[in-house]
Amino acid sequence: MTEQRGGSQNAHFDWYQRRSAQDPVMVLAFSGWNDAGSAASSAAEYLDQSWSAAPFATIDAEEFFDFTAIRPSIELTQSGERRISWPSTTFSIAEGALEGRDLILVRGVEPQLKWRTFTETILGVAEDLGASMIVTFGALLADVPHTRPTVVYGSSSGGSAELDDLEPSTYEGPTGIIGVIHSACSVAGIPYASLWAAVPTYVPGAASPKAALALLKRLRDLLGAEFETDELQRESQEYVRQVDAYVEEDPETVEFIAELERHYDANHEASPEQLVAEVEQFLRQRGDH
Repeated sequence: MTEQRGGSQNAHFDWYQRRSAQDPVMVLAFSGWNDAGSAASSAAEYLDQSWSAAPFATIDAEEFFDFTAIRPSIELTQSGERRISWPSTTFSIAEGALEGRDLILVRGVEPQLKWRTFTETILGVAEDLGASMIVTFGALLADVPHTRPTVVYGSSSGGSAELDDLEPSTYEGPTGIIGVIHSACSVAGIPYASLWAAVPTYVPGAASPKAALALLKRLRDLLGAEFETDELQRESQEYVRQVDAYVEEDPETVEFIAELERHYDANHEASPEQLVAEVEQFLRQRGDH
């Protein structure tokens, strides 16, 4: 494993502190189009908090956001002063988090503008820090029951022993920023994996810690690394209880869930082809809006 010094001179990238990294894996999650139930962003936030990851850089929001669509917010400091908080993409590092390898977390809001420049900025940092792999989190709405284990679909570029169990994606159609990042990874020769968790369609507006937990478990399996998820497991159990209470007074929804359960149990685990079809249908439907 090699240690490399970050040295990006990209005009859109601001270092808080120059960092080096040990054989890092970079994990990315963006709220918005790719983030049903806030599962992807919640999973990344959980990693950030669990490992007390240290923020070291950010991408300047000015060039990449329409602030009439995603507005900045006013916050009050502890001293009572007003401060503007802008949409941001932050980079943080958890040293030695993955069995001696460093974890780089990239968290933010999906940008609206200049996706190619935004992607070049992220990949420039990945190359500067010597990232051996990029993993993206996503979440989609699907006809799945909240009462069964969350389905996670994974695809990859190959090029790494850790990715041998994941098939390449054959999707064609509308995409989000993570699809653009995958394409750029292929050009740059950086192995990547894409993990998508399925969130029930009948609770589209509710945050899903259960789907976030499923993403983290899949990441743990993918990287062969151990990290605790106890708090998220408790939140997932509470999520199931809350959804149970939400739907129990609607007989049509109860029957719909029972039908989904029967389908899930009959198939036990969805085939890769079924999972691919779910993801592709979701992306195409989102692309119409």
